[in-house]
Amino acid sequence: MPGTLQRFQIMMDPTNTRHAQLKTLAQWVGSAPWRATLPHSRDTHALIWITRGQGRCLLGGRRCGLSVHSAVIIPAHTLFALEPGAQSFGLVCDIPTKSSILMPDEPMVLRIRDPRAQAELTTLMETMQRDQNEARPFWDEALNAHASLITVWLRRAIIAQDDAVLPRETASDRLLSAYAALIERDYATGRAMQDYARRLGVTPTHLTRTCKSAIGMTASDLLTRRILYGARDLLETTELPANQIAARLGFRSAAYFTRFVQRHTGKSPTELRFKLAKV
Repeated sequence: MPGTLQRFQIMMDPTNTRHAQLKTLAQWVGSAPWRATLPHSRDTHALIWITRGQGRCLLGGRRCGLSVHSAVIIPAHTLFALEPGAQSFGLVCDIPTKSSILMPDEPMVLRIRDPRAQAELTTLMETMQRDQNEARPFWDEALNAHASLITVWLRRAIIAQDDAVLPRETASDRLLSAYAALIERDYATGRAMQDYARRLGVTPTHLTRTCKSAIGMTASDLLTRRILYGARDLLETTELPANQIAARLGFRSAAYFTRFVQRHTGKSPTELRFKLAKV
């Protein structure tokens, strides 16, 4: 009996994240605006359902507009950034990668125009949210079951949408998708943008021009912003000293790392960490 009770308590532990979770968009993003707007990735899959407001997102090398009834699919380890409007509200189904819940491999934005489909997804997510809030016995299994139903809805929505949600893929799209994937894999190696261009078989000028035209920032800007997210995240979530963070992110020295942070935030790493500790 004690062993059974212990296993049951582990299952009921809210810190156990081996199950799907339902969060509001604000909860999922976090309180600091940079956590949404700086490019980064997550270790879990996500389906974001926008129910109010507008905004924009960077998704795997593409810039997409967001509006009411947009469903945003973000596979794990996909580079993305969100710029939700002031009035935006949404729900996020967060799905662990090591689960039997099926998610698409490619990032995309679906515009759901069918009122019945809109109502179905909203109901599925709200039902999942109620089960999560009540935390009744076997709630983690229930959350995974709800998430499976949500992804069934998602796959049906993808099949139903013959009109491509994203424009037909072009050579520029393929280049930027490859660049975004390389950034996410190698941003902590200290490689410069020119090294990425060389790996992609294009000139730095061509990569910069393509990036600027498609997403409104240069290729170097995109790389810099991903590194900056990594720096701020480590400063906020760990107690590692600045020199160790610098080494993790591929900086040549702690002094160079400090100058990088000051240039892009107006504060030193110590000041940022002190400010976060006070929040």
